[in-house]
Order: sequence, then C-alpha cells, then structure tokens
Amino acid sequence: MRLPRRRLFAASSATALLPKRVYAQRGDRPRLEGGVQAGDPTSNQVTLWARSDRAARLVVEWSTTESFAEARQLEGPLAGPDADFTAQLRLVGLPAGQTIFYRLRFVEPASGGFSSEPASGRLTLPASAPRDVSFVWSADTVGQGFGINPDLGGMRIYETMRSLRPDFFVHCGDTIYADNPLSAEVRLPDGTIWRNLVTEAKSKVAETLDEFRGNFRYNLLVANLRRFNADVPQIALWDDHEVVDNWHWNLRLDSDPRYREKDAGVLARRAARAFSESVPMASAAPTPDRTLAFNRRFAFGPDFDLFRLDMRSHRAANGPNLEPTAGPATAFLGRAQLDWLKAALKTSRATWKVIAASMPLGLIVWDDWRRRQGSEAIANGDNGPPLGREHEIAELLSFLARESVRNVVWICGDVHYPATHLYDPTGATFGDFQPFHEFVSGPLNAGGFGPNALDRTFGPRILFQKTPPAGRFNTAPSEGSAHFGHIRIVAKTRRLIQTHRDAAGTVLHTTELDPA
Repeated sequence: MRLPRRRLFAASSATALLPKRVYAQRGDRPRLEGGVQAGDPTSNQVTLWARSDRAARLVVEWSTTESFAEARQLEGPLAGPDADFTAQLRLVGLPAGQTIFYRLRFVEPASGGFSSEPASGRLTLPASAPRDVSFVWSADTVGQGFGINPDLGGMRIYETMRSLRPDFFVHCGDTIYADNPLSAEVRLPDGTIWRNLVTEAKSKVAETLDEFRGNFRYNLLVANLRRFNADVPQIALWDDHEVVDNWHWNLRLDSDPRYREKDAGVLARRAARAFSESVPMASAAPTPDRTLAFNRRFAFGPDFDLFRLDMRSHRAANGPNLEPTAGPATAFLGRAQLDWLKAALKTSRATWKVIAASMPLGLIVWDDWRRRQGSEAIANGDNGPPLGREHEIAELLSFLARESVRNVVWICGDVHYPATHLYDPTGATFGDFQPFHEFVSGPLNAGGFGPNALDRTFGPRILFQKTPPAGRFNTAPSEGSAHFGHIRIVAKTRRLIQTHRDAAGTVLHTTELDPA
C-alpha cells in the first residue's frame, strides 16, 4: 500500500478514497499499543492519540456512521522514538453535535506500507443547540502503592464510569504517580493481600524521561481503562504526582535518598514532555515558559462551559502562605492565568460555568503534613482575612460578584475523598462574593485519606463527605476508597444534578441546583 504523497496535517478536513490495506505476517507489521484516546473535544474539533511499537505513520479514518460509510481518511504524523512512538492528530471541521466513529492504524514506510490492525473509538461532539450534557470526573490513578490488581479485574471504576455513557471525562490531576513505586504485594489490615502488576518503570521513582513515560504506559495495561478511553474523550489536568509530591519549580530533593536527580524543576520538564506525549490535548507540546498550555475554555452548548486550570506551573514556592499583600511570593494561578479566567468567565454566556481545578479552595493541605506546616494548596489555616495565596481567590470571587457572573461551580480532586462544600459569605471572614458549590472527588485507584480541616476565610460548609473509618490511613481501593463524580445538566430545565459515586456506581450523595 502506498500512502498519498500529499500529507494532510491536523488542520485538514480533506477526503480521500480509502486505499486497500496491505497486511504482512502478524509479527512483521506494526502494532498499536495501549489502545486509542481522544481529548480536548470542542463542537468541531478533537485530538486523537495512539502509540505504535515502532516508527510508523498514524492514519486516521472517521465517519458519522458506525459502518464507516463515506469515511474520510487523514494522514497523521510519524510516530518515532523522539515521542515514545506516540502520535496525535487534531481533527478540525467536524460536524457539531454528531457522534464520530474513528479508526486509527499505523503504516510502516520502511516495510513498503504494511499496516497495523486498526483500533476503533467513538465520541459525541458538543452541540450548539440545547442538549443534555453529562460528564464524569475524578483524580489520582495508581497512588500510595495501589496499582493494577489483576485479581480484581484492574481498575473497574473505569468500566463503571463508561457504563454511564458520559459525553467526556475530566481527570483533575495525578494522572500518574511518578514518585510512588509499586511492590508485588501490599498486606492490608484485615490480612488480605493486594497484588500489583509491576513493571520496570513502576519499580522505582521516575527520574529519566523514559521512566516518566513508563508510568503512563503502565496505566494503559488495564483493559477497563483502554475501553473507557475508546468511548469517552478526556480533558486532563496535572498536579504534583506527575512529577513528585508537592513539587514546585524551586523544590530540592536533597533529603530523599530515592532520587539521584535532586532538582524538581529538572524532573518537571521531563514529566511535562512525557505528559504531552501521553495525553491527547489540543496543544500537546510544552510552551517555552515550561507549561503545558492547560488553561482553556470548553463550550458544550448554551448551558455549559468548562474552564480548565493549571494550579501547578505558575505557583511560587510552597511556604507559610501568610503574606499580608499579594506579590510574586503569593502566586498560585499566576497573574496571566488569573486575568484569563476572569475575562473568560465574564464573557461566557453559558448558564453554568464549571471550573476544573486540581486542588480545593478551602481545605487545608499541608506542605509538610507530619508537622502541619506550610501550604501545598490555597488555604493557610489561619481562618482570617485573605493572606498569601488566598489573595488570588479573593480577587477572583470579588470580581465575579461585581460583574454579576452567576452559576459558577468548582470541581477538583487531590485530597482522596469525595465531598460537597458550600462556600457561604455569611459564614466567611472574607464575605465579598456570591455563594457557590465545590465538588471534590477521588481517588480513582489510590489510597483513601481524610478528612482535611476547613479554613473559614471563604466560609466553606460541609454538605457531604465520605472518608475512611476513624483511625484508618491509606485505605485500599478494595476497601472502598475509589470514587468519582457525575454531573448532568438537563437542557429542558437547565438544572445541574451532581452525584458522588463509588467504584460500583452506587450514588452516595446528590445535589440539585437550579440556575440563578
């Protein structure tokens, strides 16, 4: 088989006749490894991802019918060793609101055009007209020593989420645990054994680029996750464990004997590259200022916009978080991202505006949890007027109140238990804002913790939380630690319905909100 000489780039929507496939013996042709993924969907665009076992060119076919009648074919980039044999293609000019069926395969130029067997996926694009929207979210995959347990079917929570047929999935960070190696067995308090599949990359902390890549490859060994990825496009964030616990650009690891590379900034650059290769995004390559261009607005019709934040790339060093005035030392979102978020929320015409973040606003997350010192998140634990990183949130909340931006909801992960918080100015030290809800979920497949204490600066109240039994620390997924959230926005009533669910899909708590 010869591919057309004219290469079609990501911005192309050209149509080509489908050439006859040429297959060699099974061992001679390329193999597509890790399934297929789709990411960062908009009404007419989506990024498709796949990984080859060798240097080969990605070829994409897509159609609005499952039979692939009148399918279109696009030639994608060459997957080579520089990107761990991964390839991504941004499709544009797609029909809004339609279900898209796609097939990905790799063609090896060196063999005369031998092709891999194709792998298929599907997704439904956002519509411009009113339509129900449904999505799931959570965080924290393969953490605290809990990896792929074949005895339990391997992260069954992904199959549970897939069964709800959501329009998309938001991963709120800790997509991998690069700093958490796995052992073959973990003995649980009841005497049972959690058994892990262990690979070379998961047998030590990640320091090299290939070790970070290996953490992403490890997760894709799970059949449940591969099926989920093929059916549900994702919008992914990063947090700390993609690099190392509680990292910031100036962090040193001199006291951690596991690391030969002591500069967390060096590790972060390698991790960012591995992330950009392994997760389908609209802008896959890291930007010159070392970030991954995370902050982005996604429109899902007239009733719903999603705003993705980056709470890691722009933060100042973790510390006491008690500065009386805003400045470089109090940066968390960073000035450019904060200004972008304010403008994006103000100009949004959507009924509901959901902010996807990696960390909660009012829960205290200590930088050093053993000594209860320093801040890893926003809240500083003093319960008083805004100080340190709280200045940015106070500025944002005051802006939204002043500009009458209504129906803002936050979703996040990080703390390893599900919770619903209502931020109420009547019970806050700082009261210049409108009430809003924050939904916290997780972990997907990691240890269970909590609860974290609340800081009263912005007046959060607990409406629901589910934490491990008193005195328990780092509960296993098999002990009920795994959770996800589900949000449905009903077009007819414009009501937002949020449910917290466990790994079996059992509804733990429901919140129904009518728009202001």
